[in-house]
Amino acid sequence: MLSPTLILEVGVAVFLVAIVGLLANRLRFSVIPFFIIIGMVLGQHAPQFGHIDLTFAESKPFIDFMGRLGVLFLLFYLGLEFSVGRLMKSGKSIVTGGLTYVLLNFVSGLLIGWLMDLPFKEMMVLCGVMTSSSTAIVAKVLTDLKRTANAETEVIMGMIMFDDLFIAMHISFLSGLILTGGTSFWSVVGTSALALGFILTFLILGRKLVPAIDRLLQDKSPELFILIVFSLLFLIAGFSETIHVAEAIGALMAGLVFADSKYIKKIEGMISSYKDFFGAMFFFSFGLSIDMYTLGGALGWGALAAFVTVVGNVASGYFAAKFSGMKPRASFDIGLTLSARGEFSIIMANIGKAGGLLPILQSFVVVYVLILSIVSPLLTKESRNLWNALFGKEAQPKKVKKTLEQLEQSAGKAEG
Repeated sequence: MLSPTLILEVGVAVFLVAIVGLLANRLRFSVIPFFIIIGMVLGQHAPQFGHIDLTFAESKPFIDFMGRLGVLFLLFYLGLEFSVGRLMKSGKSIVTGGLTYVLLNFVSGLLIGWLMDLPFKEMMVLCGVMTSSSTAIVAKVLTDLKRTANAETEVIMGMIMFDDLFIAMHISFLSGLILTGGTSFWSVVGTSALALGFILTFLILGRKLVPAIDRLLQDKSPELFILIVFSLLFLIAGFSETIHVAEAIGALMAGLVFADSKYIKKIEGMISSYKDFFGAMFFFSFGLSIDMYTLGGALGWGALAAFVTVVGNVASGYFAAKFSGMKPRASFDIGLTLSARGEFSIIMANIGKAGGLLPILQSFVVVYVLILSIVSPLLTKESRNLWNALFGKEAQPKKVKKTLEQLEQSAGKAEG
């Protein structure tokens, strides 16, 4: 039986999320760490005021479900923004830079996992966590700093696209490794191959369904339009879960299919608000699941991993700048921007939680994401100053001043 205070608790939760969101905007920070922190502060040890239970014990299953929807909308929206064709056309420099980025961060995850003496499954989750840049934070930082028109921004977005492709592949691998409970090597390989086949099927055949989908959406009223889009999203995500492929991958594939629709702008505008709302509840529900008094053991590891990530990303930024024919100072702009971690790192951690892996992963991810979601935007803002402080300003070519006689001669030639 549903609690009579369910709606009240959910209303309080949404109100508190809105308040911290306003605070984050006022401070010009990413909202993601604020949503996680308010969930941690309230989730395990908050008091109860009359009918309002700030631990949200009664409403937590419903809030968790809203968070689950948040994952679907986040990945679906990512699919709408992602284009395999754009990645293929983005050039060798971006692919090479993206591959370097993934390799350096994945190796960093192996290093931290080895130092923490983690088992293989936990280490693979950790590698995914440390390789998954936050598309939401990166996009917001570039917009806030008015760098969207800069030359390095195209490289950054290309590397983000490459990283997103890796995320899809790694989630499918983790699904086979963790979520199915497979213990033998071949069972893991089989499930991972099934997930890969599911992805490739959508990439190859999904676009052929677009004309039929467009005919289905043509001249539909707003309510029918949204019902058709949502029904296909949930059916695809739900079907992927039944074949032991993470539902997030199904949502991503659905987004990839709709990305080629002629109604893409209308779909994006419609989905955006749902992504923002349920995405906020996803971060809040993640915070609710964390006991902040258990973070002590992960503080050192999370801080070390954050430092290694920043260094590794600056290195990958250097190679990306070099491959793109850009000046070395662009490496700081690229690497520091890509250091942000957020939604996808948490999705990876939730896969580990669903598979019953060591609790240290959850605590590690909280510390790691909080540090980089706050520090990365600050470092990105000061990237040019940091470069100048470490390597000095580039010498600007001096303009040669013309004498009065030379100016008169130039004017005479112009008149002639």
